[in-house]
Order: sequence, then C-alpha cells, then structure tokens
Amino acid sequence: MKKNILKFITLAALLTLALTACGGGQQETATPEPMADAISPSDVVAEGRLEPIHATNLTFQARGVVEEVFVQAGDTVSEGDVLVRLANAGAAEAQVILAQNTYDTLLRNESGDRARLWDAYMKAQIARAEAEIEWEGVDVTAIDDRITELEGDIEDLKDDLKTVQEDFDKYKDLDKDNSKRKTAEDDLEAAQEDLNAKVRELEKETRSRDEVKAAYEAALAAEAEAKHQYEISLDGPNADQLAIAKANLDAAKDALSSYVITAPFSGVVADVNVKVGEQVTLDTLAVSIADYSQWFVETTDVTELEVVDLSIGQTVSIRPDALPDLELTGAVTEISSAYTQSGGDILYTVRIRVDDTDTRLKWGMTVETIFRTIE
Repeated sequence: MKKNILKFITLAALLTLALTACGGGQQETATPEPMADAISPSDVVAEGRLEPIHATNLTFQARGVVEEVFVQAGDTVSEGDVLVRLANAGAAEAQVILAQNTYDTLLRNESGDRARLWDAYMKAQIARAEAEIEWEGVDVTAIDDRITELEGDIEDLKDDLKTVQEDFDKYKDLDKDNSKRKTAEDDLEAAQEDLNAKVRELEKETRSRDEVKAAYEAALAAEAEAKHQYEISLDGPNADQLAIAKANLDAAKDALSSYVITAPFSGVVADVNVKVGEQVTLDTLAVSIADYSQWFVETTDVTELEVVDLSIGQTVSIRPDALPDLELTGAVTEISSAYTQSGGDILYTVRIRVDDTDTRLKWGMTVETIFRTIE
C-alpha cells in the first residue's frame, strides 16, 4: 500500500542519516536540514477522496422528454432554482398554481377573519375598562343606605295609605258631593301619590347602582366572548380547510418535482448529463451540483490497527496526488463506528475538514492524509 511505502522511505532515510553520522570518526559530516514533509513513524498515513460540504446527483422521477435545460457546468445556482424541465410538466405546474391559489385564498380569508376578531376583542377590552371605571366610581355603600332609608319611608307611607283607606271606606257609600267623602277621597289620592313617588325614588336610586353594575358585568361577558372567538380562530373551522389545502399544495409540488429538477441548495453545477429533446426514464441522472465553500476528505483505508490512534480534532496533513506541490491542513471531525471489509482488512471511514482551499481542487481527487501524532 502507498502509505506503507511512504513509511518505509521515511525510515530508510532516517537510517541512512544515522549510519552516515556513525561513519569514520575523523570525517566531518554536514548536519542534514529537516525535511518539511517528513513522516514520523508514529503518524498514520491513509488515502482518501476530496468531497465538497454539500454534493448531490439529481435524477428524474418520471418519464418524458427534456424540454428545457437552464444551466451548464460551472454555473452558480441558488436553492430552488429550476435546472431542467420535462415537456410534460405543464399539467403538474397548473395543479401547483391551482392548489397555491386555493391555499392563499383560505389563508387571506383566515387572516382577515382573525384580524376582525382581534379588533373586536380589543374594542371589548376598551368597553370593559370604561365600564369598570364607572362601576368603581359608584358609592355603593351610600346608595345602599339611601335604599334602606327609602324602603323604610315606603313602609311608613303604606301604613299611612292603609289608615287613609280605612277613613275613606267609612264614607265611600255617601254621595260623591258629600264633603266628608270628598275630603277622605282627596286624602286617599294624596297618600297614594306620595307612596308612588317614593317607590319611583327607590327605583331610581336602585338603578343608579344596578344599571352601572349590569353594564360592567355585560362588558365583562362581551370581552370574554370576544376573547374566546379570537382564540378559537387560531385553530377554528378554517384550520381543517387550511390543513387540507396545504396537503393538496404539497402533493402538487411533489408531483411537479417528478418533472422539474430544482437545486436543493446553493452551489455550482458540476455536470449536466441531459440535452433538450432527449428521452429520459426513471432515475435518469440529470445534473450534479456541489457546494465548494468547504472541502472534506473521507478516507478509504484506515485499518482497525490505525483507527485506535486517531481522535476527533486531530491535526491532519493533506496532499492531493494530482498537486504534489500543494499541502493542506485539516482536522478530524468524525470517525465512523461502522466498518467495511476489504481484502481481509477491517476499514473505518474517517472524515476530515480541510482548513485551506485551492482553486485547483476538484471533487473526487485522491489525496494522501497524514494524521499527525505527538510522541
């Protein structure tokens, strides 16, 4: 393996230096300069491949004929951009538009209803506050005392009316022009009027308390009802319709995604594998895109004997095979717990974040990784 050859070369170089130093005692030897790329015997060397932070191969989920290709290799795209469209996407697009309009209409109506209910609730709060202030301004104790006083006066007037009624009854059979009968009748009418006036006064006094209290209680009830109506509007009758409309919209978008390929994230188009007029089938590879803002390396040959010496955060030197003049640095971000078996070796994938970058780096390049250890 390549990593074993490198270790062997390094050990051979060190041995040569040692033997040269031990040669004839009288011969002067020049002190060798340290090798910038020296590999320590304790370092772990592995091979790997460069991978962008995000990368995907996009395929069709339906049969059809390619109608439009909107991108070419090297183009920068944003999440949601349409990349390729099939000719039979029109019906699916119409369904999305219809479902979107239905959902938007329900959403606007619900928002409008909710706004009106919120406004009614706020107005009910104001009305309740005004009624509360008025009720707090009522001297209930004074009114109750006055009512008690008036009720006593009414009882006295009822007694007076009873006495006058008894006097009138003595003369009621006399001629209407009889002076005694007439006087008794006038006294009876006067007593009744006094009683009626006092009853009206009691009623007025009672209303001065009860009407304000009733207005306050009515305002409280109106506020409670307005609040209830607003709260149920949050998940009220339209909620079910909205949920159904949203589900229909999502289903329409899913159907459309079978005929239209969009960018799942922002990045660069790595490859385009279809042309206008081409017949495609299920799973036809259409476009590859990648986000090159951050590079990672995934190893391919770290063995069980080596993985035990690795740790998260460990420093790694990275040397692309195609760029021998370039050395990058990185750090271990993930060590797989699952294994694969190859040629009798138990292998573990190690993921490394590359700290540097270079415009010459390409997706899939093979690299040599040197996991630096401290002796």
